Formats: sequence, structure tokens, C-alpha cells
Amino acid sequence: MAYPPHRALLQQGDESRHVLLLTSGVVKIVASAESGYDMLLAVRIAGDLVGEMAAFEERPRSGTVVACSDVTARIIQVRALETFLSDRPDAMRAILHMLCARLRWANRRRIDFQAYDSLTRLARVLAELCQAYAQPEPDSDGKRCDLGVTLTQKELASLAGLKLNTAEKSLAALTAQGLVERSYRTITICDVPKLLEFAKVAADNPY
Repeated sequence: MAYPPHRALLQQGDESRHVLLLTSGVVKIVASAESGYDMLLAVRIAGDLVGEMAAFEERPRSGTVVACSDVTARIIQVRALETFLSDRPDAMRAILHMLCARLRWANRRRIDFQAYDSLTRLARVLAELCQAYAQPEPDSDGKRCDLGVTLTQKELASLAGLKLNTAEKSLAALTAQGLVERSYRTITICDVPKLLEFAKVAADNPY
């Protein structure tokens, strides 16, 4: 299936039981509270599986998956996926590794909320997104990278658990320190090792 930018691939509250294997493009997972507040939960790229929680738990979908760019995905019914995984232990281990990594990310954000100030929390989110998705710029020896995903400041604030004005001030401070550069909805990491050091993120971070 092909999806244009801004199209919803999966809808929060829907009771469908299939998963999607992303084969190209980038998506965002957004959850809406009853109060109307929208929060960015995660970013996923080609090779990632989305929609597995609702499929395996047989519960309504907990978030909406939205295409950030042109996206293609393969639809897999949950019964077919379960049969595939039961016949292939290596694939089952890969799924478990993926789920553990996502739980570890969520746990990290909960710890960060209590353990670090707002500036460090935003730096940690940027550092981990950089490790997961960034594309090194040519002739930079991996030191300078394009973040690899298009995020608004509101979305970055959501990921870091910050109010928008706090995230804006923190991003400005990181820019003033020469760690990042900003343009419209894009962020460049100017010095990956220094950002990792500032954010207290280990170089072998598994995300």
C-alpha cells in the first residue's frame, strides 16, 4: 500500500487487527487524550513494524500512525504474523528485541523526567533520535548529521515531556552552544560526540 504525506495509516481507537511493515518512508505515532491534547509518542522508519500492540492484545489502537513523507507499507494480518513467528524462532526473537527496545525507550523517558533538567532531557531525545535515524553529512566523518526525521518544536516537546515554550528555550540554548542548527522543521546535529557527552548518552545506546 502507498500513502501520501499526512495520511493516517492506522487510526487511534480503531479495532482492526492487522500490522503494517513499513517498506519506505517515515511515520509518526500520535496519541490524543480526551482533553484534546495531542502527543507525539514515536517515530518509525522503513523496516519497522507498527500496529503490533493492538493486534497482539486484541484491543483498540492506542495511537494514530501518520505518514511524514511518501510511505509504502505491507499489510500483514495478525494470524498470518503469528503463524510466521511460530515457525521461525529467529523472527520471534527479532520481534521481542524490537518490543524490548521500545519499552526501554519509554522507560528512559520516565526516568529522564525525574533525573534531568529540561535542557538535558531535550538533548537526550535529540541524541537518541540521532543514533537511531540520522544521516551523516558528506565529508564530516560522522561528526555532523541531519537528524533524519522532520519534527516540529511541539513534537520535540512531546517526546521530551516538556511544555512548548520550555522546549523552544532549550533548543535555542543547544543552538547557542553550537550543538545543533535549526531551519524550518529540520535539525542538524553539529557535533555528534559532543551532543552525546552533553546529554549523558552512551555511545552504544541501543535505540
